[in-house]
Amino acid sequence: MAQPLSIITGVGPGTGSALARRFAAGGHRVAMLARNAERLAQLEREIPGSKAFVCDVSDAAQVEAAAQRIEGELGAPEVLVHNAVGGAFGSFLEIDPAVLDRNFQVNTMGLLYLARRFAPAMVRAGRGTIIVTGNTSALRGKAGFAGFAPTKAAQRILAEAMARDLGPKGVHVAYIIIDAVIDVPRMRERFREKSDEFFAKPAAIAEEAWHLTQQDRSAWSFTVELRPYGETW
Repeated sequence: MAQPLSIITGVGPGTGSALARRFAAGGHRVAMLARNAERLAQLEREIPGSKAFVCDVSDAAQVEAAAQRIEGELGAPEVLVHNAVGGAFGSFLEIDPAVLDRNFQVNTMGLLYLARRFAPAMVRAGRGTIIVTGNTSALRGKAGFAGFAPTKAAQRILAEAMARDLGPKGVHVAYIIIDAVIDVPRMRERFREKSDEFFAKPAAIAEEAWHLTQQDRSAWSFTVELRPYGETW
């Protein structure tokens, strides 16, 4: 029996690469999507069963081209994880409106393009999982997040609409809200005074994503919230 295939977008140095490693460790082949070809090539050498596909998920034509390559070389996916993210800081008076539009294209339209392309095969198979990584901006609009929070809120609602549509057809859709600063080098530099316990470990986030794919269909989760034990919320 062929190994199952997982597609993961936004494969960078943090959560994305941790997801790729966890699903590969679980016996999946992994199609890794991102814009950075050099980083993807390095990860492809490091992670057994992985294959790199350079793709900007905000571009429908690039998603279609990547999908055709993935299906031709690896087959249909059992899991899709949309982890690519576009973000920016600034109030609604400060941001360039084009920034909000760009982030919307990555966060929300990217999810739409990917789901429309890969969900039908999951429905035909009667099984599959689509996971979206989000954060607390999907639930609240803080003053400095005007270029970001609206796009993540839209992403969450799109995922919920998908879950209600696809769940009865055997496809599990889940949204992970990461209420934390993720432990990556640039965040370590920014929060140099913080202890290790302040940060969320990418591997721990990836473990929860893996867990979602293993849930019995009699008890599926949609919204999953993750935060360090000491986080105030």
